Amino acid sequence: MAAGHPDIERVLVTQEQLAERITAMGAAISADYRGRDLLIIGVLKGAAWFVADLTRALDIDFTVDFMAVSSYGNAHKSSGVVRILKDLDTPIEGRHVLIAEDILDTGLTLKYLARNFRTRGAASVEIAACVVKEDAQEEPMSIPYVGFVIPNEFVVGYGLDYSEHYRGLPYIGLLKPAIYEGN
Repeated sequence: MAAGHPDIERVLVTQEQLAERITAMGAAISADYRGRDLLIIGVLKGAAWFVADLTRALDIDFTVDFMAVSSYGNAHKSSGVVRILKDLDTPIEGRHVLIAEDILDTGLTLKYLARNFRTRGAASVEIAACVVKEDAQEEPMSIPYVGFVIPNEFVVGYGLDYSEHYRGLPYIGLLKPAIYEGN
């Protein structure tokens, strides 16, 4: 799917901007976690693109695991109910956990995961979000590693989807409302 995809109203974050910012995030995370037992947990499916690029930008030792959760289904707004679809394979007790998430909108999923990981005995839990939607969080969250702040609109690409479509776009773009209206 190329830049001129007919369902995209406009590109918000280009492929080049993603690469540049994720490289900078990788440098900051490397500096902050040097010498610590870092476990990066990617939230499937969308964060797989971000995790792949972010981990390539690190110059420290780390391990990676993935977790699948759902709060959307096929809708374009979060249901507010978080379900674990695939749990971790790696024990997290005593480890420094960095949750890598594609998008932070309401924050309900990330708050749930952070609380869950703390109860499992993580030494620390922080978040790296590729994109954060402006004014969408139900309660403000402190996110130490943010790629981009974007308008509170429905976006796709770079792992973000609508009903499992558009993940492969190499940029983050605003999906035309006509595509998801009525759902």
